[in-house]
Amino acid sequence: MDAPTDDGLISPEVGAWTEEKHRLVSLYATLFSSGMKDKWDTRVYIELYAGAGYSRIRGTSRMIFGSPLNALRVNDPFDTYVFCEDDPEKLTALKSRAKRIAPSANVRYVPYDCNQSTEQILSAIPQYSPGNRVLSLCFADPYDIGLKFATLRALSKVYVDFIVLLALWSDANRAYKRYVMEDAIKVDEFLGSPNWRTKWASAQLQAIEFPKFLAEEFATSMESLGYLRTPIHRMKRVRSDEKNLPLYYVALFSKNERAHKFWDEVLKYGTDQKNLFD
Repeated sequence: MDAPTDDGLISPEVGAWTEEKHRLVSLYATLFSSGMKDKWDTRVYIELYAGAGYSRIRGTSRMIFGSPLNALRVNDPFDTYVFCEDDPEKLTALKSRAKRIAPSANVRYVPYDCNQSTEQILSAIPQYSPGNRVLSLCFADPYDIGLKFATLRALSKVYVDFIVLLALWSDANRAYKRYVMEDAIKVDEFLGSPNWRTKWASAQLQAIEFPKFLAEEFATSMESLGYLRTPIHRMKRVRSDEKNLPLYYVALFSKNERAHKFWDEVLKYGTDQKNLFD
């Protein structure tokens, strides 16, 4: 399908680097949905910050599809889609565009902040049973480090892989002075632990950057839920186009090594989407 055109609905502006993020997630969703099609009875795609469905590249008139619509367009569509978006205007636009792109898709919407609606999200996922084995892929694309680890802990009660955007330069590094204050709890909630400051004091003595430290601590928190280790070199660092400054990591967390093999393929071919399918 050609690039989207302006339909009069909200289309938030994004940096050009957003296309790289969408490409990575779309590649993985394609491998996941096709690779698991005959191994699980029901495949579910979840977005915790679904957005409006379209975005406009900042400084241009060019429109791009958001990750929810890319997921609706994979070769072997998921059986169920769960889109969580708390902004009413964005949600209205997403519903309209999703219906236009994939009118027969089974899409369920959760109109709340994902950190306050894990029960609703879990209720939207088809129930697992011996006759209906359900596997989910969840993409978390927050603007900052506001995704609470408790949210991922709650959702990990079902069989789910996570792709998480870790906004560790674009947010955590820029707001460093505020986040390390003793009475600040945002990093505590992000990592699911209030004990990180002692580790950070030690990391500073080793000249470890704050974003790298947080990425490794977040991966350790995911390991506590039974997910396989995700080292830094298996995270994709995305940079800005203007000054080539690092912005965030995109990281996969799964309990199955095959998922990491899929991710390795994505990292290998992520700069040229066509190569993976030629």
